[in-house]
Amino acid sequence: MAQEPVEAVLLGAGARVLGNFGLYAEQFPHQLRFVGVAEPVEERRVEFARRHNIPKENRFRCWSELLARPQIAPALINATMDRTHVDCTLAALDRGYHVLLEKPMAVDPGSCFKIVQAADASDRILQVCHTLRYTRFYETLKQLLQDGRVGDLVTVQHNEHVAYWHIAHSFVRGNWSNEERSAPMILSKSCHDMDLLAWLIGKKPSKVCSFGSLHHFRAERARPDIPERCTDGCPIESECAFSAIRHYLGENTDWPVSAISLDKSMEARRKALETGPYGRCVYRCDNDVVDHQNTLIEFDDGSTACFTMQGHSHDGVRTMRYSGTKATVRGHNENGEIHVHSYADGRVDRIQVDPGIGGHGGGDWRLLDRFCESVRCGNADGMVSSAQESLTGHLLCFAAEKSRRENSIVDMDAFCASVKG
Repeated sequence: MAQEPVEAVLLGAGARVLGNFGLYAEQFPHQLRFVGVAEPVEERRVEFARRHNIPKENRFRCWSELLARPQIAPALINATMDRTHVDCTLAALDRGYHVLLEKPMAVDPGSCFKIVQAADASDRILQVCHTLRYTRFYETLKQLLQDGRVGDLVTVQHNEHVAYWHIAHSFVRGNWSNEERSAPMILSKSCHDMDLLAWLIGKKPSKVCSFGSLHHFRAERARPDIPERCTDGCPIESECAFSAIRHYLGENTDWPVSAISLDKSMEARRKALETGPYGRCVYRCDNDVVDHQNTLIEFDDGSTACFTMQGHSHDGVRTMRYSGTKATVRGHNENGEIHVHSYADGRVDRIQVDPGIGGHGGGDWRLLDRFCESVRCGNADGMVSSAQESLTGHLLCFAAEKSRRENSIVDMDAFCASVKG
């Protein structure tokens, strides 16, 4: 007997949704079916509804309209912008939906606690999209650490290298460039990494300190004759690494180009650059999030981890080194390579991990597999993390940002007590 797909409603039909959650439902119709959508941008709302055959009565301009109606599906995927998450997630849980919530949960620690508490009280599933936990690569790394291959873990170096074009697209020109509209960079981009460190290391963090700044993408970096837009006759456009013309008017029409216009024609894309945010000079934007940051974490047993996020890389990869009393484990997530260097015999085990299909190294679709199964079963036993566990990584982000802004060392026990409310 064929299983019925999990029915879900969607809040927020942005570019990531069309190429991730939406594509998953199209590829695996036996797993997930969308029956409602709320999206303020009409062309995106209409396009998502068309792809998923959503009737007009279940298309809404905003999340509050959808959640004012009686529950129309067991599940809800919340892909709204960061600062909207609290209100619509609380309303969805109250309405009776199981919720898959895009990271970050919220942009302040008190609201994160509030969401977790509401999920516990509602007896609904709340799963945060920490997709990297669901990749085969990080599952393998976790198993190596659990098996004791490194001995007692002493120190960790974890790096997120954000490609130069990616930081320009998302964090200078795009939706996550300004904290008043989104969140600090370490939360909006790197809460994946803080969550990974909390999960993989599995110890209680005790102290955090962090340093970073917006170093490069600033107005004073541009010559006085550089115009507001790359399409305004910029004298250095042809040689600029961040030229919007080069990045958005080429042959590629997939992400990130798909984010600037649903119409992928050259005419529509050029118009988007002439009128929208993605055509702006990277030195003439209203961005204020950091472009590099280093965070040091001490755990309760004295072990340490250093996390580096930097947006001046030729490629977008994560690299890591886990050093213990028996071995060192080195990893490169983009290549799927994990090397275990044993001290006693000098042996090097080389492990090659196949990422599978779907974005984020296969983690996006594996998470959706687990979420759909959890909704069918009515419990979250199949999920790798709970909302409560996701909270730890978020709190590390908030503590790191507090340290960076105040030039201080943050005691985690005192910090958590002060923000819990």
